[in-house]
Amino acid sequence: MKIAVTYENGEVFQHFGHTQQFKVYEIEDGQVTSAAVIGANGSGHGALAELLADRAIDVLICGGIGGGAEAALTEQGIELCAGAQGSADEAVSAYLRGELVNTGANCDHHHEDGHSCGDHGEDHVCGGREGCGGCRSGSAITGKNVGKTVRTHYRGTFNDGEQFDSSYDRGEPLEFVCGAGMMIPGFDAAVADMEVGQTVQVHLSPAEAYGEPDPAAIFTVEIARLPGAQDLSVGQQVYLQNAYGQPVPVKVAAKDARTVTFDANHEMAGRELNFTIELVEVLDRS
Repeated sequence: MKIAVTYENGEVFQHFGHTQQFKVYEIEDGQVTSAAVIGANGSGHGALAELLADRAIDVLICGGIGGGAEAALTEQGIELCAGAQGSADEAVSAYLRGELVNTGANCDHHHEDGHSCGDHGEDHVCGGREGCGGCRSGSAITGKNVGKTVRTHYRGTFNDGEQFDSSYDRGEPLEFVCGAGMMIPGFDAAVADMEVGQTVQVHLSPAEAYGEPDPAAIFTVEIARLPGAQDLSVGQQVYLQNAYGQPVPVKVAAKDARTVTFDANHEMAGRELNFTIELVEVLDRS
């Protein structure tokens, strides 16, 4: 049996249609025998459901999911267990013990300015993909690895030496399609011409990473127009839905008796980042 979990920074990513990675677990006799992180090589719930079917996934564990995605998974014969939070590994263990409860489609509280899919945990990093991904398409890059599925180990630090992420610490490389916009532009560009086994160190400006903070990404909504907003608190990470039905990760920046202010900027917007990147493998299934 194979179980896939929407995945980010070791935890269950909280919106199926926006996930950039899955962690796939091989199960034998009720025990995990192996696990690997794969890139979500597609966009929209239909493409993601097809990706999971192509990988022969039997069960999907996720956080938030809509009715359309639930139907697409059912059509592919994939069992859904939605509403999971916290550690991806622990969610799989709970499923194998029969303790994980499926909430079904759980993102449907619509309103004029979008919708709140609920609180997904104060420690959940919304929008980052393993600390160095994202959904920016970035500038077009060239190189022999562009368009290919690659596996990399990496360590990310700020200029003061503080580490913010490391695949080495997790013990498994990151898999993604080079040049497909699954990673921040500078990371993609660094990998584009690397040789397997090569390690490089790169320094990225904000433009090559998560960009500069955008004042237009900070907006205020009346609590009365946003179901569930009365329960939010400053610092929480939540999702809103834009006019196109796409989930947007935001942070609660301020709140008073009548309004709540959200900040949709990435938490590392405006930061210079440093990466040590090791190209582990280049695959030919992109």
